[in-house]
Amino acid sequence: MAIDVAAPDEVTEESIAGHEHVDGPDSDALDTPLVDGDALGGSARWLLVASSVIVVALFALVSWLGLQDYKAHQGQAERQRFLDTARQGALNLTTIDWQHADADVRRIMDGATGEFYNDFANRSQPFVDVLKQTKASSVGTVTDVGLESHAGDSAQALVSVAVNTSNPAAAQQVPRAWRMRISVQKVGDQMKVSNVEFVP
Repeated sequence: MAIDVAAPDEVTEESIAGHEHVDGPDSDALDTPLVDGDALGGSARWLLVASSVIVVALFALVSWLGLQDYKAHQGQAERQRFLDTARQGALNLTTIDWQHADADVRRIMDGATGEFYNDFANRSQPFVDVLKQTKASSVGTVTDVGLESHAGDSAQALVSVAVNTSNPAAAQQVPRAWRMRISVQKVGDQMKVSNVEFVP
């Protein structure tokens, strides 16, 4: 029986056409790209958005913390101003020399406001007259000061003062301890004493 075998040089068009496409389990994989360009682009966009959100959130947090720190610093500085005003007010009231009585009284009034200013203004001249007549002097030393309350533009402070008083008609006196409740009021950009009470 004869077998018709094409010679190596006798490759027909049909044999070539039959080998142009090979069907098999991996044939589709050859036509599929290894990386999905659309999926990669979407992931990159989401990563960019997420990064932007994180940066904005961090900036907002840092700004908020900075604002809180600023407010705390401002509040502390204002409380210190109230304390300093109360301390100075106590010193002005307890450090008076009959030879400079007018200037000392003027200093007290310059640091006063409201009810305390009006009351002291009405009593200032008789007070100066007594000082000059008795040639009395006093020196105050603040031994303790603390803020009792603080609300808005006003505060109350407790101030302890040791006062040395002298005059020619009396021997050197033992220092006396005074305790005062001094109210301080913010007037514009200044702090002034608005009331003074002596407390036990």
